[in-house]
Amino acid sequence: MSGLPIDPGLLRRLRDAGRSIAWEEGPPAGERRAGPPARLARLREERSRVEVAEQAGTYRVEVTAGPVGALVVLLEADRRGLPSALGSRNAGRSPSFPDGSIVACWGGDPPAADARPSVHDLVELARYALL
Repeated sequence: MSGLPIDPGLLRRLRDAGRSIAWEEGPPAGERRAGPPARLARLREERSRVEVAEQAGTYRVEVTAGPVGALVVLLEADRRGLPSALGSRNAGRSPSFPDGSIVACWGGDPPAADARPSVHDLVELARYALL
């Protein structure tokens, strides 16, 4: 059972959408960005860059800010439990995420962030991926 504070019906819909995500390795040709290797999560016409870092008991996921990115973070939280910290960075803060990003951490220090979204904020954003 998930520890996410989400209505069971909505959680089921989010999980179903997660099974529809097409994963691609690295950015498409012509879109090489700085930063660690990334995967792209694509759902219909929208995609999100996803970077994962794991070391010494900490796990960190950074995604492009948007509905698919929020969905990816929620699905990770569904598997791992609620993150110890959430953050978001404004557009232009990172060359890897020129349109802004959402960062979730399990363990370790909270991410540098311009804002601290809540799980509820991510749920509301991820709803747009269900349309």
